[in-house]
Amino acid sequence: MSETVQQNGQATRGARLPRTARRAQLLDAAQDVFAANGYHAAAMDEIAERAGVSKPVLYQHFPGKLELYLALLESHVDELIARVRNAMESTTDNKQRVRAAVTAYFDFVDGESQAFRLVFESDLRGEPAVRDAVERATNASVEAITQTIIADAGLDADRARLLAVGLVGVSQVTARSWLADERPIAKQDAIDLISNLGWRGIGGGFPLQH
Repeated sequence: MSETVQQNGQATRGARLPRTARRAQLLDAAQDVFAANGYHAAAMDEIAERAGVSKPVLYQHFPGKLELYLALLESHVDELIARVRNAMESTTDNKQRVRAAVTAYFDFVDGESQAFRLVFESDLRGEPAVRDAVERATNASVEAITQTIIADAGLDADRARLLAVGLVGVSQVTARSWLADERPIAKQDAIDLISNLGWRGIGGGFPLQH
């Protein structure tokens, strides 16, 4: 079966993409449709059309709409977790770590607002696999920050985790609010405000321990 590929914005028949490239193309198309319509209103026909492929080609890669949605969601969850982990590893200065963690969330919602909506505003949160993926995003981010606090502030695991939950919660909620309010202040100003809030709480009450 011939497939359609996009060349300079035009759909052409007869050429084949490598499987990984085809999968990425399908996920990009699915993101546009899911973000625009939500899961329930999205149609596989529309996703196939947007990707420039036939429905049988789409089903070769994803058995159904839920599997396609989950694959897309998991890719965004992995991206967010990587951002937070990189923030923790980017410096040994804890003040800068707090700022990097806050920045990770603001960059995620600012640069990939469609991805952010799939992760945090899904209309399929009642689906166990979706709920598990979203919880994984939060839990893995909290764990990365918890381990840093334990190592550097000398707190026990329970207290360190609660602080980490607070930082993740503040970062996520304020980034979402900033985006929903149509970026009322510059992103760097918003990051400054929230990272200063976080640092005064963590850095002031729990100084670096060596």
